Amino acid sequence: MSAQKHRIPRPRTAVGKVAGLVGAAVGVAAAGLAAGVATERALVRKLKADPADPYAHEVFGDQRSDESFALELPDGTDIHVEVVKPTRPKAGNPTVMLVHGFCLDMGTFHFQRKLLAERGEHRVVAYDQPGHGRSGRLETGEYDLAALGHTLRRVIDRTAPEGPLVLIGHSMGGMTIMAFAELFPELFGDRVVGTVLMATSGGLLAETKLVAPALLGRVGAPVLYMVGNVTRYGGPVIDRARKSTTNVAWLLTRKYGFGTRKPSPALVSYVEKMNSRTSADTVTRYLRTLATHSRFPALAALADTPVLVVVGDKDMITPVTHSEEIVRRLPHAEFIKIHDSGHVVMLEHADDVNEALIRFLEAL
Repeated sequence: MSAQKHRIPRPRTAVGKVAGLVGAAVGVAAAGLAAGVATERALVRKLKADPADPYAHEVFGDQRSDESFALELPDGTDIHVEVVKPTRPKAGNPTVMLVHGFCLDMGTFHFQRKLLAERGEHRVVAYDQPGHGRSGRLETGEYDLAALGHTLRRVIDRTAPEGPLVLIGHSMGGMTIMAFAELFPELFGDRVVGTVLMATSGGLLAETKLVAPALLGRVGAPVLYMVGNVTRYGGPVIDRARKSTTNVAWLLTRKYGFGTRKPSPALVSYVEKMNSRTSADTVTRYLRTLATHSRFPALAALADTPVLVVVGDKDMITPVTHSEEIVRRLPHAEFIKIHDSGHVVMLEHADDVNEALIRFLEAL
């Protein structure tokens, strides 16, 4: 009989265990994607072919602007900014600033901007966050919510250096406003006369189903280091892989972005398109700041000004409990929970959100 050699297993470090888990998960995911690609393609084709889609003929993307320019930040990053001037201005009406969320762009507020432009009573400013949409990516360093707060300040100084303001933020855009409030609390009540926080969080991200930030928040720096290196050396490869699995991305967007049983295929495609334009490098470099976001004390700056909090009751990214915690700390805030809506509440239930927004603006 031939002797069999037995290997003595080496003890695995914590990082080794995490790396093994990540590697196994990636392997399983890859196998699943390969096996199910034909089924997914057929399913997406069926879901998209909805003759009752109310937005089948909606033209998403560029909207009318009276001014469009690149605002250069101190580090050289260009921020794409658009301004819509009022056609029926009213004295004292605030400028409305639209601040979008993670992996999206200014198009997130498609229906709100469209309505405000049609009404013509407010000046509207929209911009793409660094690394998103038509704004440039950072050349070095990490993205940071405090830096996003400073970026918002620079956009305000350039487009609305005086007069009242209403800040509207969705998801990471709401977190950007909180970072801005932490940095410039003196502006609230004087310049900022109202704030709208949509589907956002003050610091409970460890409880969300936004998988990467929640996971990274628990396992800490070793995994952040690994993910950073994977993206640094394999970002273009990852981006190509994302494009080759667009059917999977579309299905995930439908599941995690929306709350209705049959969301508009056109809206799902629009959100997925915004997601896909955000590079893997940008996504990874935002993870650290999202995973460590905690700015509940900053909400104190909003205590003496009107606040509107909006959330979808089926939001899987920043669940209702996050908005409830904000309202608990700002008991004067108006709180609206939209039935059968997911994370992109302002797109999925635009009429409900627009009605609440106009009512809020008219009451200022």
